[in-house]
Amino acid sequence: MASLVAKALLAVALLSTLAPSLCAGMITELKVEHDDRAIVLIARPFGFKPDGTIEITIKSPKVFLPEQAPPADKNKLGFFITTSEAETQLEESLSDGACVLDTETVDKLFTFQDMENNKNEDGEYTYQNKIASEKSGEYSLFFANCEPNTVVSFDIIVALSNPGKASGKKDYLSAGEQMLPTLYMVMFALYLGAGTLWLFTVYKAPAQSRLTIHYYMCMPVFFKCLTVLSQSIMYHLIRTRGSSEGWNIAYYIFTFMRSVFLFTVILLIGTGWSFLKPFLSDREKKVLLIVLPLQVFANVATIILDQGGPAIKGWFTWRDIFHLVDIICCCAILFPIVWSIKHLREAAGTDGKQLRNMNKLILFRQFYVMVVAYIYFTRIVVYLLKSTTQFTLLWLSDAASELATLLFYCVTGYMFRPVSNNPYLELNEDEVELTENAQDV
Repeated sequence: MASLVAKALLAVALLSTLAPSLCAGMITELKVEHDDRAIVLIARPFGFKPDGTIEITIKSPKVFLPEQAPPADKNKLGFFITTSEAETQLEESLSDGACVLDTETVDKLFTFQDMENNKNEDGEYTYQNKIASEKSGEYSLFFANCEPNTVVSFDIIVALSNPGKASGKKDYLSAGEQMLPTLYMVMFALYLGAGTLWLFTVYKAPAQSRLTIHYYMCMPVFFKCLTVLSQSIMYHLIRTRGSSEGWNIAYYIFTFMRSVFLFTVILLIGTGWSFLKPFLSDREKKVLLIVLPLQVFANVATIILDQGGPAIKGWFTWRDIFHLVDIICCCAILFPIVWSIKHLREAAGTDGKQLRNMNKLILFRQFYVMVVAYIYFTRIVVYLLKSTTQFTLLWLSDAASELATLLFYCVTGYMFRPVSNNPYLELNEDEVELTENAQDV
């Protein structure tokens, strides 16, 4: 276990050197280099209130053509915004061979020809626009290339904002994210209270009831506290300055550590380690050695991918792959729980201690169902909620995810609390011998 944690820390250290220096925020800077795609997503969906603003600065625009090709029509190279509902129609326009800049489902902002006509002395072009009251909603920013065999390069700075509470101030958070700084600060207080209560419970428990796993169970809560605290600060800085100013790196590190410790604790509880037996079988060790490195890989890769932004070629493909890896890891942690249930079911009918083993069997069945429900809710239901909720209420999906996580932590702690009258933690020499014989089943 120590070697796995050391490798995880090493991965985080490497991540801090590999991550780009630009901070995540609603003021983003991207490079598009030698790109021949018909459509490039520049900025992910942003919820605009009335009088929300779009500010775009383009540097070093270049158009590359094959040898002896006629000059490109720069009116067919440009930027537009569109709603999520209209994005499906973009694919139909592309398949029909139409230029998306000319379709009625998009709001064209400017073209390369507009840039050519209005660039400043340094060769830069700046575009500014406000969202009218009747146009408020959630929009994504795209670049469209309707010229076949044309390759483009440019540097772009995008600043998306809404009117701030103070006159003349800008709020760089999307309309659906403006509650997030408060939400995460409230969740920090709740997690901190839950963690403090757990430490007090472990401290007051009888010595024979305090197991090593109870101390491990503190770690996910500790890193979850740091995660939501860094999220609250990060979103506050994005709201006021448009940049997280390095707090996104702290958030990535704490999220990484919380994920590793959470999966470790679920795996150890699922195997019955410390509760049913003081060891791990070879099969259970293999699950640990497979799932934890996969989680390390998926977390680090997702962080690096997220830093690059959706304009990178293959961004969506890699995002889906890493999400699939995460779901595979979630499914893999269920196997040790199934094995523990199988051992307890066999023991209940063979060793004469049927009542005690049946109680433990019920416990592990409940834990299994709870883990499945937690995975299903946080990986699928929250995604569906975010996809169907009104754009001004997107923060509700984050609130649902955090409350589900807090509930999962609290119920798990209650089920496996270190108290003398908890029948699931009572072991005697016969049961230890039984579980030692069962490890090879």
